Amino acid sequence: MSGGNGKTALVFGGSRGIGAAIVQRLARDGYAVAFTYVSSEAAAREIEEGLISSGRRAKAIRADSGKAEDIRAAVSTTIERFGRLDAVVVNAGIFGIATVDAVSEADLDEMLRINVRGVYLSMQAAAEQLSDGGRIVTIGSNVAIRTGFPGASVYQMTKAAVAAMVKGIALDLAPRGITVNNVQPGPTDTDINAGGIEVLSTMSPLKRVAQPEEIAGLVAYIVNDEAGYMTGASLTIDGGFTL
Repeated sequence: MSGGNGKTALVFGGSRGIGAAIVQRLARDGYAVAFTYVSSEAAAREIEEGLISSGRRAKAIRADSGKAEDIRAAVSTTIERFGRLDAVVVNAGIFGIATVDAVSEADLDEMLRINVRGVYLSMQAAAEQLSDGGRIVTIGSNVAIRTGFPGASVYQMTKAAVAAMVKGIALDLAPRGITVNNVQPGPTDTDINAGGIEVLSTMSPLKRVAQPEEIAGLVAYIVNDEAGYMTGASLTIDGGFTL
């Protein structure tokens, strides 16, 4: 699978930030790209229409990654629209900060529902339809390795779970030549970090945060032929935060 010509990718959580950059990059690389959104319909439609007007193939799909039926429907819609599925990127997730004494059961359950259960179900649903030799990429976080600040225990737990499940699923799908890898970004210039870019930049050895396009570039490499011998890996791209 070299390049995206004739191939199809599905990006769970592709209307904003890192996800949107991945959608744009894969489309430029020649993939037909389906992507999901929950609340950012205007942004999703703008991406879809922009890609189509430039001659790309794109489909925005409303789907809640916390609901198994929505996940399965997104995969089915992708197949119906483009006829095949070759690469899946699971980017959908939520973020929250609270120290252990302040985490409610509802907050705990919601983060587990989206960041762990939703990621697993997305990979499970995609694996049923992926072409042999396909690619699965999850978007985790460098906090799976180190947080360095209080209040991230639940988020860290969910991202460590993603890194762990990738290893097991990689073994499950290896007989079909499907690779499963995890990208762990550090602070990135997205709306989730709005207002904190300057502070985060001073904490980085490189004195800046990542641009979403840099994360998308790593994903584009993983889904290509050059990365075909790598599976079950977690690749940290964080400017040295975890060194």
